[in-house]
Amino acid sequence: MRKNGFLVMAQLLKLVAPLAHIMAFTVIMGTLGFLAAIFIMALGASGLANLLDFPTHLGLSQILTALVVLAVARGVLRYLEQMSGHYIAFKLLALLRDKVFSALRRLAFDKLQNKQAGELVSLITNDIELLEVFYAHTIAPILIAFLTSLILLVVFGHFSVYFALIAAAAYLCIGLFLPMITTRMAREDGRLYRQLVGEMNDFFLDSIRGMKEIQLFGYEQPRQTEILERSQQIDAAFERIKGQEAKVRVYTEIAVSLFNIFMLICGLTLYWQGQIDFAVLLAAQILLMSSYGPVIALSNLSSNLLQTLASGERVLDLLAEKPLLTDVQNGVNLNDVNRLEVSNLSFAYGSEQILSGINLSLQKGQILGIHGRSGSGKSTLLKLLMRFYSPQQGQISINGIPLEQINTVSLRQHTAYITQQSYIFNESIEENIRLAKRDASFEEIVEAAKLASIHQFIASLPQGYQTKMSELGDNLSDGEKQRIGIARAFLHNAPIILLDEPTSNLDSLNEAMILQSLQQVKSEKLIILVSHRRSTLAICDQVINIENGRLS
Repeated sequence: MRKNGFLVMAQLLKLVAPLAHIMAFTVIMGTLGFLAAIFIMALGASGLANLLDFPTHLGLSQILTALVVLAVARGVLRYLEQMSGHYIAFKLLALLRDKVFSALRRLAFDKLQNKQAGELVSLITNDIELLEVFYAHTIAPILIAFLTSLILLVVFGHFSVYFALIAAAAYLCIGLFLPMITTRMAREDGRLYRQLVGEMNDFFLDSIRGMKEIQLFGYEQPRQTEILERSQQIDAAFERIKGQEAKVRVYTEIAVSLFNIFMLICGLTLYWQGQIDFAVLLAAQILLMSSYGPVIALSNLSSNLLQTLASGERVLDLLAEKPLLTDVQNGVNLNDVNRLEVSNLSFAYGSEQILSGINLSLQKGQILGIHGRSGSGKSTLLKLLMRFYSPQQGQISINGIPLEQINTVSLRQHTAYITQQSYIFNESIEENIRLAKRDASFEEIVEAAKLASIHQFIASLPQGYQTKMSELGDNLSDGEKQRIGIARAFLHNAPIILLDEPTSNLDSLNEAMILQSLQQVKSEKLIILVSHRRSTLAICDQVINIENGRLS
C-alpha cells in the first residue's frame, strides 16, 4: 500500500529531532542570507532613485556602504547555511545506514530470503543517498521560504496592503499550490523509477555472477536484449519525471511574470492616485522580483521530491518491516548444555506442511544423524533448532528450557550451525575463519583449520592464512569453501554443533578426516549431522530417517 507523501515526510522528519538545534541554525542563516540578497536589490533600486533625484530615506554613501555590508553578509550566511545543512544531511545518512543494517540483522534468515540482493544494494546505496536531497535541500528551504515570505509580507504591508496581498498570493501559488499539483501528478513515476532501478541493479548483479553459465549456454543475446528492454523502461520513467520538471519550470515562469505584472499595475495605480511616491513604487517592484528565490527553490523541489519520497518510502518500509520472530532478551542464559529434546514438533511454510510430529532426544557426547531425501525437511529442522522459525506445534528445549525462553544471543553463542554453502567474505582466509570468534588467537585458527582438514591447503598458498579471498570466494573450490565453514564451527567451540550436509562437496579422504575430528570433540559436544549419504552417518550414535516430514 502506497503511503501519503506528507506521511513519508513526517516520518523522515522524526529522525531530525536529535539535530534540531543545528537545523534551527541552518534555517536562521538561510533566511538572513536570502533577506540580504533581496535587500541588496531593494537598496540598489533606492540608489537608482537617489541618482534620479527622487527623495529617498538614505543618502547615496549610506546606500553604497549598506550594499557592501549586505554582499559580504550574504556570502558568509550562505556558507554557514550550506555547511550546517549538509552536516545534518550526512549525519542522518550515516544514522539511516546504521538503522537499515540493524533492520537487515533483525529480519535476517527468513525475510531476507525473499529479498533480491540488487534491490537491497540499491536501497542501501542509491535510495539512502537520495535522501540527502530531502535533509540538505528540502527541510531547510521549506522553513526558509516560510520565514522569508512572512518577513517580506510585513515589509510589503508597510508600503501598502495591496502589495502585501499580491505578494502573499504569489508566494502561495509558486511555493505551495504548484508543487502540490505537480507532485501529485508525477509521484507514481518517481516510485516506479526507483523500483525499476533497483530491479536493474539486481538483474546486473545476477548476470555478472552467472556470466560463466550465460556464455556456456550461449545466452548472451537474450540477456543483452532484456538489459536493453529494462533500460528503455527506466529511460521512459525518467523522461516522464523530466517532463514534469519542465512543466513545473514553465508554470513557475508564467506565474512569476503574471504576479510581476499585477504588482506593476497595482503600483502604478497607487502612484497615480498619489498614495505612494516613485521610490516606494520602484522598491516594491524590485523587492518582489528579487524575492522569488526561496519560493522558486521550493517549487523546484517538487520534481526532485518525487524520487526522494519514493526512496524514503522504500527505506521506511524496510525499517518498519516486522521479523517473524523477535529476539529474546530477558530470558535465560545457557551455561553447560547436557541435552536437547524435540517434542511433537510440526511446522509448515504457509499451507505446505514440512514437518509433522517429530520427536527426538540427544545427550551431550552423542552424535545424532538425520537421513532423508532432498526436500524431506532435514534442513528445516535445523533452522527450527536455531530458532530461525517458530513451530506451529510442539516444543524444542535445551536442558529442559524451551527455546522461546532462552536469550537469543546465548543460544547463538552455544550453537554452531554450518550449511552446505558457506559464505566467504572478501577478506583474508584468517579473517574468514576468525568470524566465528573475533578474539581468537592465530594458533586457535590454525588448530580449527587442521580439524577441518583445510590447514594443509592454506599452508601451500604463497601468502598462507593472509591470502585474500575474491568476491564470494570465487578463487576457492566448493569443497574448500565448505571446509572453511567447518573450521569456523570448530573455532566457535560451541557445545551444540548443527551440520547440514557438511561434506557434500568433499572427496572421501577429506570427509574421513573431518568425521574423525568430530569423533575427537564429541565427548563435550552435542552434534546433529544431516546427510543424504549413509557412509557419512556411520560415525553417529543413532540415525533417524525423515520422509515426507515424518520420522520413519
